[in-house]
Amino acid sequence: MNALRLAWLNVLRNRRRSLVTILIAGVGCAAVLVAGGFALYTYEALEDGAAREFGHLTVARPDYFARDEETPMQYGMDGYRALAEKLEQDPRVRRVLPRLQLSGLISNGDKSMVFVGSGADIRAEAEARGPFLQVVEGTIDKVGLTEGNPLFGTGGTAVLLGVDLARSLGAHPGSGLTLLATTTTGGMNAIDVEVAAVVSTGWRELDKRLIHVDLATGQRLLMTDRVGSLSVYLADTALTAAARAELAAADSAHAYKPWWDQAFYYHSVRALYNRIFGLLGLIIAALVFFSVANTLAMAVVERTREIGTLRAMGALPAEIVAQFVREGALIGFTGAAVGTLAAGAVILVLPTLGLEMPPPPGRSVGYPLLVNASLPLTLIANGAIVALCAVAAWFVSRHAAQKPIVEALGHV
Repeated sequence: MNALRLAWLNVLRNRRRSLVTILIAGVGCAAVLVAGGFALYTYEALEDGAAREFGHLTVARPDYFARDEETPMQYGMDGYRALAEKLEQDPRVRRVLPRLQLSGLISNGDKSMVFVGSGADIRAEAEARGPFLQVVEGTIDKVGLTEGNPLFGTGGTAVLLGVDLARSLGAHPGSGLTLLATTTTGGMNAIDVEVAAVVSTGWRELDKRLIHVDLATGQRLLMTDRVGSLSVYLADTALTAAARAELAAADSAHAYKPWWDQAFYYHSVRALYNRIFGLLGLIIAALVFFSVANTLAMAVVERTREIGTLRAMGALPAEIVAQFVREGALIGFTGAAVGTLAAGAVILVLPTLGLEMPPPPGRSVGYPLLVNASLPLTLIANGAIVALCAVAAWFVSRHAAQKPIVEALGHV
């Protein structure tokens, strides 16, 4: 305790210089926490978006994932109702959503466009996707309110249309359109549908082609009783790995693919952000290191005769270096505490400001500028700042502590 008190008194010898160094360490710590917290928020949002799009688990025949289909529904699932009901009995499962993928032509009578989309219970689809499927025009509140189990389709002809596709076709809620697609037998089939709502995913390229139809409508279009896959939504994303292992072990006839195996955009953004913020962290670490090294180097020069006196009184070089290391660690600890408080203030204030980031490449809407608080990140950042300051102190004091006593005493 006396050694720490002495180290703190030495830090206070030149208060202005020490204050500037502490502030630099604090700004560095706050920058790491804010940047890292923003990255964590982005990762969390992307995870949520991917889980909502694909489901936490996608269940299908093994060939569905391993091979390309030569005809629609070639590797589709028969008897999916029994499997869906069995999966829903698991307390971890919140919803099972049968889906099939669609592609073909959509026409308003005068103009035809290529569409891609899915067949599923429309209301359940919209609820599962949440904020990642925004209704721009119309409503889906009454879609699917017919007799039968809405989990497996209602036989309605309602369709959700991407906002850019609707603009190209001049379609609005209530408009009649025709879907044309290749059936499972290789023929062509067409059905008439009615636009229930115009929606946006936030992805401009996707909104130019997007449709969502009821499962029964999609099956009628493809002339099949199969579905392509079952999307399993769990109560918590953290349960995905354990649920996958247990469900797959009990059902060898189907493949269980977790959301992260399908979320290619998530992995790309995460890899990019890891590199960007990793480089930022290295730059901040270098600034803190050289700032503390400069401050303590000046202190070492000013106290060279004091070091010689201590050596003459029997102090070992290691003891002198340890004293400077304690001073550096105290500077780092104080700076880290200041930076943590500043970052905490930013985390608390940002939600009240309503700030948004501009739309990233490929998207038509921005997203909130928010920062996640993370105890592991805070501990790592604080520990790194203290360690950097301690290492900087060791680096600048080791040569002075090794100087011959006479040379140190004669230093001017």
